[in-house]
Amino acid sequence: MNDLMRDLAPLCADAWTEIEAEAKRALTVTLAARKVVDFKGPLGWSASAVDLGRAKSLKAGPVEGVSASTRAVQPLIELCVPFTLKRDEMDAIARGADDANLEPVIEAARAIAMAEDKAVFHGFPDGGIEGIGHAAKGHAVDLPKDLKAFPGVLAKALSTLREAGVDGPYALVLGKALYQDLMETPAAQGYPMLTYVKRLVDGAIVWAPGVEGGMLMSTRGGDFELTVGRDFSIGYTSHDAKTVTLYIQESLTFRCLAPEAAVPLT
Repeated sequence: MNDLMRDLAPLCADAWTEIEAEAKRALTVTLAARKVVDFKGPLGWSASAVDLGRAKSLKAGPVEGVSASTRAVQPLIELCVPFTLKRDEMDAIARGADDANLEPVIEAARAIAMAEDKAVFHGFPDGGIEGIGHAAKGHAVDLPKDLKAFPGVLAKALSTLREAGVDGPYALVLGKALYQDLMETPAAQGYPMLTYVKRLVDGAIVWAPGVEGGMLMSTRGGDFELTVGRDFSIGYTSHDAKTVTLYIQESLTFRCLAPEAAVPLT
């Protein structure tokens, strides 16, 4: 038994399989940052910080004539979302049901995925994370009121990256609202603007519900680093006669190593 305490949950193996499969589906659809940044890990639950390779000198050492410095690290943060399932639904899975209500699992997975993406793209100051949008705000580009002018904005963002010496391929990360608006805005010959935009980007267009606005960024590697200790894991908290309470958890931190490799579309 480990700290997830799964052996104490009144769930059969088939129920665990269904829960994990449903969570994985929801995470795969919702997560965006992992598609465009470097991923380091999982390092394990015991990982606590990322070594920044720097040191800060102290005023004095423990003994006269001896200098001292502290090594700089960036701590990992823990994210956790609890959810509750009905035991009769879990028992139905054991009997062979393939329509059990696992909506709480989906909602929890979406929530923690959104939390990860918001930390990466918009930052989480309380957790010591500066997001890409804040780090790169100095060369952000404003979105036009009329999205028929979006190709011009995209061209400006591409020029900004190239003038900074940032090579491609590039990825266009679009928040939920912006993605939908580009789908609904007509371009030449009646095609959706998003279809036209895809021809202008030499990389992926990523739907990112955790992002506000959008972001054009290089995916050449080495610019953005997401470090994960424990990757998404489901554990057990408690149960009673009618329900079982579980949680989905991860530990992570993020570093924007080269802010010039992204252009926020605000």
